[in-house]
Amino acid sequence: MLPILLSATLVLLGTAGGPTPKRLRAAPSQAIVVGDRVYLVDAGNGVGRQMRLASLPLVNLRHVFLTHHHSDHAADLVTLPLLAWASGLESRITLHAPRPSKRAVKAGLKANALDIETRIVDEGRPDLRDLIDVHEFRGDGVVLKDERVTVTAARVEHPPLREAYAYRFDGEGFSVVISGDTAPSRNLVGLATGADVLVHEVLILDDDAIVAALQKPKGHPLVEHVLRSHTRLRDVGQIAAEAGVKTLVLSHFVPGDASFDREAVLAEIRKSYSGEVVFGEDLMTLELSKDVR
Repeated sequence: MLPILLSATLVLLGTAGGPTPKRLRAAPSQAIVVGDRVYLVDAGNGVGRQMRLASLPLVNLRHVFLTHHHSDHAADLVTLPLLAWASGLESRITLHAPRPSKRAVKAGLKANALDIETRIVDEGRPDLRDLIDVHEFRGDGVVLKDERVTVTAARVEHPPLREAYAYRFDGEGFSVVISGDTAPSRNLVGLATGADVLVHEVLILDDDAIVAALQKPKGHPLVEHVLRSHTRLRDVGQIAAEAGVKTLVLSHFVPGDASFDREAVLAEIRKSYSGEVVFGEDLMTLELSKDVR
């Protein structure tokens, strides 16, 4: 009997970087969909609506992986399970995240206690607090292995946060890496080596243009944070080339609403990387493997 190969897709739910709402892009989040099962990386504000727009049933959500605890990635870490539960979720969801995820989730559930307790009685729902598991981890290694995917975490460089991670998903017939927020990282190159797809964050403008977009002077703490903790264009292609990935997907654009010359960006990346380059857009879907049953 031939092995069953489930279809797998990558859905870019939100491609903006930064904590403020953007006009053109949603907050960062990616879904890896294997068969009917949804694995989510990051839960920026509005991710539940983005899932609906992408026709991803919230009740199919099983695992959420948080790259780090900046608000543009974590704002809906509890809100998303709450919305999935309101949509009819009765199965368990596991939230995989670095510290202090247990404390954060406990606080979020406490803040929503009145709504939860009201709906249990008024709508006959199971207790959401019994459906959420929190897997708090620290350091590199496998964070999930089930019958569909193996998910491996690797710490990346996103100062001042020490606990910031990239994730690699390996399934039957596909491999995809989500960089999370990071400056150039040797650990990320190691994680992504040989992967089919690398979704990597990017400073889409040069330093002077970023300073102007942030409307802060050089040396301001915000400017210094952005420039030291993210990845410039000149480095993104080099990272993809060193890792030997087949496809580089640009996402988590900083600034999130910036206009840019795609040909100029591509020319810069082509100095070091010759593989396929995709400019990520909200709700874009990339096929990872086909169903061969």
